Amino acid sequence: MEIAQVRLRESNNVAWYKINNLTVKTGDYVIVEAERGIDYGQINSDALKQEQTEESLKPILRIATPDDLRQIEENRKKAKDSFDICLGKIGEHKLNMKLVSCEYSFDRSKILFYFTADNRVDFRNLVKDLARIFKARIEMRQIGVRDEAKLFGGFGPCGRELCCSKFLKDFEPVTIKMAKGQGLPVNLPKISGLCGRLMCCLSYEYECYRQLCKDLPREGDKIDTPQGKGKVISVSALRKAVLVEIADGKRIEIIYNKQ
Repeated sequence: MEIAQVRLRESNNVAWYKINNLTVKTGDYVIVEAERGIDYGQINSDALKQEQTEESLKPILRIATPDDLRQIEENRKKAKDSFDICLGKIGEHKLNMKLVSCEYSFDRSKILFYFTADNRVDFRNLVKDLARIFKARIEMRQIGVRDEAKLFGGFGPCGRELCCSKFLKDFEPVTIKMAKGQGLPVNLPKISGLCGRLMCCLSYEYECYRQLCKDLPREGDKIDTPQGKGKVISVSALRKAVLVEIADGKRIEIIYNKQ
């Protein structure tokens, strides 16, 4: 069975779809059946052949036609106008919320507004106003600051596209312990992403560092060296090396054999 990965709308949500008898390539816009009805997306990777694929996967309905592409573009323009209208209504209702983004379903039957807020917001009257204006189903979705960064994208301190925008589907918990385990200084501005939270890469790199450090002494350990006993003052997991200070204050590096 041939399947392809589709990036839905302008979001970074991806899903696998059956291709059936269509001929698609990376970058093609397609019409699919999504959670909220008929929607559009873009082929995110070339077709893959898999012998065992869940039959529950939905099929790509068709490659987007010129009319479909025009509607997609019109939806984007309408979303910008709707964003401004919603922003005005939020001000009228004096709601303590930050509007982040707006998007239309492909058939325009539903408009989705994303926002951030420190606390729960009673937006029932806002939704009634918007439904009256747009004659469509309105959904307000509260997101976190990490979701906001994923929505807008950008580049991290490493110079690469944000992991959350590029490939991460779910946000895993990230802790200071993970930064310490990688030998990073506990300086929050330096180990935080654009969202202001600890960088996601700390989470999925942590296990690799943990395995690399498994056979290495820890910082502060007393160990024997060819030049006498010494104290480990730093550990380099990637180089499988430790820096040791011996009795006379001299520092030496010991490199352990890589497994």
